[in-house]
Amino acid sequence: MKILAIETSCDDTGVALLKIEGGRVKILSDFVSSQVKIHAPYGGVVPNLAVRAHYKNLPILLEATLNKSKINFGIQPKKIDLIAVTNGPGLEPCLWAGVNTARVLAKVMNKPIVGVNHLEGHIAANFLDSQFPVPSSQFPIICLIVSGGHTQLVLLRGMGKYKVIGQTRDDAAGEAFDKVAKLLGLGYPGGPEIALNAQNGTPDAFKLPRPMINGFDSDFSFSGLKTAVLYLAKKLSANSKHLNEGIVADVCASFQQAVVDVLVSKTIGAAKEYGAKTVMLSGGVAANKELRKQMACAVKVRVPNSQFLVPTSRYCTDNAAMIGLAGYWKYARRGGDKIE
Repeated sequence: MKILAIETSCDDTGVALLKIEGGRVKILSDFVSSQVKIHAPYGGVVPNLAVRAHYKNLPILLEATLNKSKINFGIQPKKIDLIAVTNGPGLEPCLWAGVNTARVLAKVMNKPIVGVNHLEGHIAANFLDSQFPVPSSQFPIICLIVSGGHTQLVLLRGMGKYKVIGQTRDDAAGEAFDKVAKLLGLGYPGGPEIALNAQNGTPDAFKLPRPMINGFDSDFSFSGLKTAVLYLAKKLSANSKHLNEGIVADVCASFQQAVVDVLVSKTIGAAKEYGAKTVMLSGGVAANKELRKQMACAVKVRVPNSQFLVPTSRYCTDNAAMIGLAGYWKYARRGGDKIE
């Protein structure tokens, strides 16, 4: 089966073409156009600018995707079997850019279409290089989805059998990274900026809270940690307008470690509670090297009978390849959606 996939849930425009055959996924083409330069001056995503960029980028990426597939693999558009598109959650105007484009393509090409949950796409990213069907021995799975808009723990008892067992009660982890970076005077997006500065800092330089780390449920909270960093920054800058690089690095390292401690603790706790055979990490924040390293170590030591999966950094952030795979699974279970 050949799947054309579109992703426009936020500020990345993604188009990909996947071939799933013999239990394997082959990514024939995969393009992502980032809008970081557009939104950086505003310190966050501006929806009307984002949707405008999506409508500009989609025809370009679609043409590049189809041309690459035709030239490299001899695949004509008429050979495509399914169109998959993100239909939520996300910024509504941005979602409509992708959905409307997919609808037109489905009608013109007379192909079935399937709407894909963006978070299910992030889960699917862990299986882009796996054999199908996913062996039953890998279930149950605990997946931490952690990004700028979401922080969730999801229990999987099979593909398509999902249950959210924990989520943030306020800020998402990635949102906290962005806000802390902004108050420290760092660039956007905040996650990579904090991670970069943290490399030169000491993780225990400042004592910061680990909200809800000892709670009896699997929920998260990061607003209190963000506020603690705000007060710390004000205290440190009381006698100076600007924090020096060394102090900024220490604050970044201390903040990052606090977030990682909470994410790891909650995930491992859920893995133990549900007897997980697999622990997975996904979403944009999953590209953070410290989180990847410390989660892998915690799984190995604290739940040694579980395997650990995490996508390559390229597929942690928003992309259409993961939407294509999630769309394949949904279509196999339920068939296509109505175009209207």
